[in-house]
Amino acid sequence: MEAAIVFAVVAGVPVLFVIVQFNQLVGLRNYIRNAWSNIDTELKRRYELIPNLVKTVKAYAAHERDVFERVTELRSQCLHSNGPPGNQAADETELVRGLQRLLLLAENYPALKADQNFLDLQQELVDTEDRIQAARRFYNGNVRDYLVKCESFPSNLVAGLFGFKPEAFFSVEPSVKNVPNVDFD
Repeated sequence: MEAAIVFAVVAGVPVLFVIVQFNQLVGLRNYIRNAWSNIDTELKRRYELIPNLVKTVKAYAAHERDVFERVTELRSQCLHSNGPPGNQAADETELVRGLQRLLLLAENYPALKADQNFLDLQQELVDTEDRIQAARRFYNGNVRDYLVKCESFPSNLVAGLFGFKPEAFFSVEPSVKNVPNVDFD
């Protein structure tokens, strides 16, 4: 009888270990998926702001057609990008550069810089960028924890056995960091 108990304990501990490690890996993977959906929501919010921003700038700088077309094209590309975070980060980086060019145009048009609609859109973009960066940090923290679990011994054995694949970090600079101060004096 004692031999059976010893055998059950000896056989049960590794099985219990595998179950616990597997469940922790599944939990971390689900945290990553949830965190990615938060990033995706904020990116879509930015995509919704872009047409209004383009329209407002276009009213003042109609001859800058190539900038408007490029930003619109990049927005569409990002909106339809459903690949891994690394691929989406590359698309987002291009969009951020386009938005930065668009916002740089405002510097050449004092009336645009003073337009309340433009200022409101720019503030909304700043707020959205802050939310994207917060969601990105949360996502990357979850990816870090997951990668540590997948690469640390002995949980890496369970990760390899059940096919847990590495996840990519998501890194994109904000298109605008803050709203410039407009002084009418």
